[in-house]
Amino acid sequence: MSADETLVLDDEAFLAHDAGPGHPERRERLLLVRRALHQQPRTGLRLAAPRAATRAELLRVHEAAHVERVAATEGLPAAQLDPDTATSADSYRAALLAAGATLQGVEEVLQGRARGAFALVRPPGHHAEAGHAMGFCLFNNVALAAEHAVAALGCRRVLVLDPDVHHGNGTQHAFAERRDVLYVSSHRWPFYPFTGPVQDVGRGAGAGFTVNLPLQAGMGDGDLLHLYQEVVAPIVQQWEPDLILVSAGFDTWQHDPLGGLAVSAAGFAALFALFRRWADESCPDRIVCTLEGGYDPQGVLVGVTAALSAMSAERAPDAVVEQGPCAAARTTALQARKALAPYWPALRLA
Repeated sequence: MSADETLVLDDEAFLAHDAGPGHPERRERLLLVRRALHQQPRTGLRLAAPRAATRAELLRVHEAAHVERVAATEGLPAAQLDPDTATSADSYRAALLAAGATLQGVEEVLQGRARGAFALVRPPGHHAEAGHAMGFCLFNNVALAAEHAVAALGCRRVLVLDPDVHHGNGTQHAFAERRDVLYVSSHRWPFYPFTGPVQDVGRGAGAGFTVNLPLQAGMGDGDLLHLYQEVVAPIVQQWEPDLILVSAGFDTWQHDPLGGLAVSAAGFAALFALFRRWADESCPDRIVCTLEGGYDPQGVLVGVTAALSAMSAERAPDAVVEQGPCAAARTTALQARKALAPYWPALRLA
């Protein structure tokens, strides 16, 4: 075991979750990535099987009734938890391992046993609310990891970055009134689940600790990078997180059948290079990604490859794309800075 390697948490059980015929959240999403990792091993990566999350760990974020409802699906050929979210006989075990993989990734990087980690999981998690499954998600993997880092592993400032094409409503709601977890989401707007306007910056003690960056359909590399550089970078530099978690969704891919955005391989590479640079500046090697959306298997492969390349490189690559931001992206950046400036002096405009 080497602390210089990036940990990839992967298990055959993630292929067994079956949301039903024709469902976009299907096992094929992982097959190209798993084939590449297992048949063409890369220097600087270490594959490992994940542990399962415990009931006590799930209850830090989820209500007992929800945990029991998902557990009751074990062994059933099919169960429908919400209009978009179904399970099969092996889904509960896959969900426990998906949550556990993200928790294990956090443990490994915080204890200095890995140089970053990627939980290559399904089902995804960021839509799952405290009390119910939603949007293909059973348990909220990244919210559980953030809570684990704070409650059990001594972190005081956890940054959650969510560049999935959909807003992570469940993750935002878990931390909307808190200051120890800063949640950032870039997402197509208006779009499912129809939450996450730019004016939503958290509430109560957590005001200013939710950052929403809405994207219009068709936006691509330059727009996404501009928003993260102009709005998020000053906050990260001021706040200095001690752990970065990434809800690594790749349904912003230009050919994704659901997403409607135009992010390319270069865009993924630039975005994860930026995330790696923030980790190097604030919390070296303490970056953990967990797979969220992405419904073109090729897009998932391109995105995961970009993330792992950035995480396992000797130094952070440059975050460069050819396309500049469009006028709408510049406007959104200004709106977000204005909404957040009362809480972050670094965002105040001259």
